[in-house]
Amino acid sequence: MGSQEDAALVRRGYEAFIAGDMDTLRELFADDIVWHAAGTGELAGDKKGPDAVLAYFGELASRATGSLKVTLEDVAPGDRYTVGIQSNHAERNGRTLDQRQVVVFSISDGKVTEAREMLEDTALGADFWS
Repeated sequence: MGSQEDAALVRRGYEAFIAGDMDTLRELFADDIVWHAAGTGELAGDKKGPDAVLAYFGELASRATGSLKVTLEDVAPGDRYTVGIQSNHAERNGRTLDQRQVVVFSISDGKVTEAREMLEDTALGADFWS
């Protein structure tokens, strides 16, 4: 696949995430995917395999009690990586989180093999989600 196809795959993944379509997300993930959740909070760390990644997404949604909103701002395709730029909104325990994030995707044979989150403010994110 080329960079434009990789960008289309990332856009499709964001569409599925926003729609809550976990079956489509699972199809886009390699069996050995590793998702590096940013920061030092309770949810940070490596999620290995589609089940662990989807469980992580479910935990975010659960902790945000339905308020989690991810908006894809742009996708930047490259030769080695495809980058998704997003804004996040969530509410939890009377607090609100609004911040930007990038996710750097590695794609091979039409599947996401690795994703690495980079938050605008990792300390704020860790505090909010913990």
